[in-house]
Amino acid sequence: MTKAERALETRERILTAACEVIADIGFENISMRKVAEHAGVSKALLHYHFDTREKLFAEAMTHSFAQTGLDTEDDTGSVPAAVVLARILRSMLPTDEELRQDWKLWQELWVRAQRDPAARHLAVDLYEQLHAWVAGAVERGIASGEFRPCDVAALGTLVLALCDGLGIRVMLDDPRVDLATARSVIWRTIAPALGIPPEFPEI
Repeated sequence: MTKAERALETRERILTAACEVIADIGFENISMRKVAEHAGVSKALLHYHFDTREKLFAEAMTHSFAQTGLDTEDDTGSVPAAVVLARILRSMLPTDEELRQDWKLWQELWVRAQRDPAARHLAVDLYEQLHAWVAGAVERGIASGEFRPCDVAALGTLVLALCDGLGIRVMLDDPRVDLATARSVIWRTIAPALGIPPEFPEI
């Protein structure tokens, strides 16, 4: 392994550890020492890669976001657009323990964004990427004839709003909204605009 590869591996390990610690105890309670211990590196090495908690938080959020939904679409393009969109929705909800951790990080970002301009800009940028992710799947379905032509931007905004609102209820273990209910509500809401069946597809 080259020096550059070792540095990259160390950076990835730190970011993974930071995501886990922030999700576990919240950003306001973390210290660089706690993250270093969790990552199995020295505090000096951690500061070499990230000189402030704020920079570490921003990089951790970006790292977490980059890992979300890597399996939503195959390289051959053979997966139907409805299935791709359904996989994206699955990845945007707290579907499993890994995604619940991502949601905890998002909740930390929402809180920080109210007080910190840098966090607010990061949140807006990540939402823009989510919007593009949804829009890409919808545009693909329209191009292939699987979806009815629609206002793609408006539909993307609706999907993100529904995922946020229902996802929070799932995170709260609200008995009225479990994952199946959240998926069903979102799909039934967007299905008429896309001209597809209202049942959430098998993915």
